[in-house]
Formats: sequence, structure tokens, C-alpha cells
Amino acid sequence: MGYSHLARLQTEKIIDSLYEQIKGRLEKKPRTYREIARRDYLAVAKKRRVSHKERRAAIKKQLQYIKRNLSYIEQIIISGVNLESLSKRQYKMLLVVTEVYNQQLYLYENKKQSIDDRIVNLSQPHIRPIVRGKAGKPVEFGAKLSVSYFDGYVFLDHISWDNFNESGDLKAQVEAYRNSTGYYPESVHVDKIYRTRENRAWCKERGIRISGIPLGRPPKNVSKEQKKQALQDERIRNSIEGKFGQGKRRFSLGRVMAKLSHTSQTAIAITFLVMNLSTHLSRVFYAFLCLFLKNTPFLEIGIIKRYYFAGYRRQKLIFNQA
Repeated sequence: MGYSHLARLQTEKIIDSLYEQIKGRLEKKPRTYREIARRDYLAVAKKRRVSHKERRAAIKKQLQYIKRNLSYIEQIIISGVNLESLSKRQYKMLLVVTEVYNQQLYLYENKKQSIDDRIVNLSQPHIRPIVRGKAGKPVEFGAKLSVSYFDGYVFLDHISWDNFNESGDLKAQVEAYRNSTGYYPESVHVDKIYRTRENRAWCKERGIRISGIPLGRPPKNVSKEQKKQALQDERIRNSIEGKFGQGKRRFSLGRVMAKLSHTSQTAIAITFLVMNLSTHLSRVFYAFLCLFLKNTPFLEIGIIKRYYFAGYRRQKLIFNQA
């Protein structure tokens, strides 16, 4: 119901903009019943609990208001107003509102709850709801990424606004690694969703060990070596999880403010680029520091002094707090 209400508001703004150009040709401004429509919407939206019957009745009213407004816009265009008079934002909004009306009408008439490529944001029609099943956030909105990690660097392999199965990207990611290094990796450390029969067979043909327990019934007796190997594989796989956390905390990966689809994708790609540059610069600085301090005679004394001043500041801070 909220989408229909927002779509109706946009049609009213477009009618106001188009009417200013033909003010002298029409006797009266088209009646949009915006006050009545807003009152009908708030009568249901302010309720804590809304029955299914009340919701359907409210959606029907909003769809009727949108249909009337779209017919007025069509009449104004027929009367001689060119759509070029609208701004690019208004013209795009008109197309989006028309598609939202068609989708909501289809859902209402067929009594369904979902539809392919459903628009959930008028200003960002490319965003799709992605069901993740996480605690507190069962549904997420935004781009879905498929990322690989090697030697401290992160590679953005697949980005899409629609939901997709990440397991289909494993072969392309391994082949990309082979193209850059000249050989296949010894092992691949992946999440559970990647461990399909097809991916396991593909890796086995190329002599690649895939992490995780084998398919089928778990074995009764597990050796210490197998437990140690599983624990080590999980520790290695945690590196990619840490990179996602680093990108959200330090590089604003969780706060992409771009509105358009391609600008959002560019911002995400630049974020991973900056993360890799930061990793590379830290390694260059570490190498320079090792070469610079390699033959320094008073290195040990400097370390002792640094620890002394650090301890003094810590004692002083605690004292002030007390």
C-alpha cells in the first residue's frame, strides 16, 4: 500500500508541472482528489493492526487514484504538451510510476504477494529485496557481491542487484586465479553454499582440494589430523569475512549513498580498490621500515623508551579517570 501511495504523490507532482504549461488552454485543472486520497491512506496506515480486507480495500482506492492521474497525464500530452518539457528525473519517475501501477494492479487482481523484478523504491528502481534469513534482518536491500581473496588482496568477481547463487561463480573465480598466476590453487576455502557436487567434481578433476566435510553421512571416527585440517581451513576462510568487516567499518562499504545503479557499482568497486591499495601501501611501508632500521644501532633503546612513555601516559590516563 505504501508504494501505491508514493506513486500517487509523484503523479500529482507531474500533473502540476504539466498543467503550468497549458494553463490557458484548459478551463479547469484536473481534479486529483489528493486530500481525500491522503485521508484514505492515513486512515489505514495509522492503524496498528490492519485486516486483510481493509488492506485490499485501501490498495484498490490508491490504484484507482493513480489510474485517474495517469489518464489526466495522457490527456494533457494529447492536448499538445511535449514530454521534453519534463526534467529527466520527472520523465524517469513517470515511467517508474507506470510500472509500479502495473505491478501493483497485477498483484491485486491475482491475489499474489510477489512478482518478478518488483520495484520497491521509486528513486532507485533497480534495487531488489534479497532474502538472506539473518537474525533481525531477514530481507536485505542492495547489491549482492561475489568476492575472492588471495594473498591479502580482495577481488570483486560478480556484482548484481538481483539475487543469484554464489556457487556458480566458483569455476570462473578459480580460472581467473589460474590466468593471473599460471597454475591452479592447491586448495579452495569456501562457504557451505559452494560445496555442491558439481563444484566438488570440478575441483577434483584439477587436483584442487575443497574445504569442508565431504557429502553424505558424517564419519563415526574422525582423526586428529582431519579435525586440525578442518579448523585450519576455517581459520583461512575467516580472512574473507574479516575483509567484509574491514570494508564496512573503515571504507564505508555499508554506507553507499549513490542513487543510480552504475554509480553505486562504481562506488563499491572503488572501495575494494582502495582496500587493496591500503594493503599494498602497508606492505611497502613495512618493507621500508625493515630496511631503514636494519642497521640502526640504537633500535633496542628506542623501543624501551617508547614503552616507557606509553606506560607513563597510560598511568596518567587512569589517574585522571579516577
